[in-house]
Amino acid sequence: MDFLAENWTLIAALAAAGLVAGLTAGLFGIGGGAVIVPVLFIVLGELGYGERAIHVATATSLATIIATSFRSVMAHHKAGAVDWQVLRAWAPWIMLGAVAGRGLAAVMSREGMTLVFGLVALVIALQFFFGRPDWRLFKDMATGPARWGLGGAMGALSSLMGIGGGTFGVTLMTVSGRPIHQAVGTAAGMGVAIGLPGALAAIAEGWGRDGLPPGSLGHVNLYAFAMISVLTVLMAPAGARLAHRLDAAVLRRAFGVLLALVAARMIQSVIAG
Repeated sequence: MDFLAENWTLIAALAAAGLVAGLTAGLFGIGGGAVIVPVLFIVLGELGYGERAIHVATATSLATIIATSFRSVMAHHKAGAVDWQVLRAWAPWIMLGAVAGRGLAAVMSREGMTLVFGLVALVIALQFFFGRPDWRLFKDMATGPARWGLGGAMGALSSLMGIGGGTFGVTLMTVSGRPIHQAVGTAAGMGVAIGLPGALAAIAEGWGRDGLPPGSLGHVNLYAFAMISVLTVLMAPAGARLAHRLDAAVLRRAFGVLLALVAARMIQSVIAG
């Protein structure tokens, strides 16, 4: 009871993040990281863990993405919106990139990681909000060396930012001629390939670090992981069902607005010091 009394604001914030993250995971295929990372970043900063806040936020987000993305991709699979051939071909390179991304996170500063999160999220948000659904850069999903490079880059950036496959996976698939609902469903599966190796690498690269909040295993905070995981897993199927009832154009713009809001908040935190 003492723990609840002393930390009720943290618990309430984590519960709210879990509910919203689960809904957005199913709705946009993003694994909830675009919500979890900034919420944990702000909460941990207010509690006095600002120096490691972005590292813990991104790492913990990766851990929660594992269960959420798995539940989400299964829900999309029932709707026939997952291209399993794409997932099998791209997963190995995404996983290698995810490990490399956490290696980069180990040597980056708090400001550097936060700025990367904000700027990359903003670029993707602008493309989704202002881009046209019929834009095509490729005839289909890349193969050979192009797949290796794009998959590795996707895994590295996603792991560094603590987000699932949606932010980059949905964009890549739509500009490769795939319909938005298939892109969202397949990208949810990419989240598993990012979250699992990324979280394990985050535990290793954060092991023994000073300034971590209580309950941390490396850079993964187990308290936050437990609270958010339960709620996101419960909410992800509801988001997936909602996604298949929405117009594709509405879904794209909603995705863009969400990312833009997150990006602006993260960039502002760096500028404000």
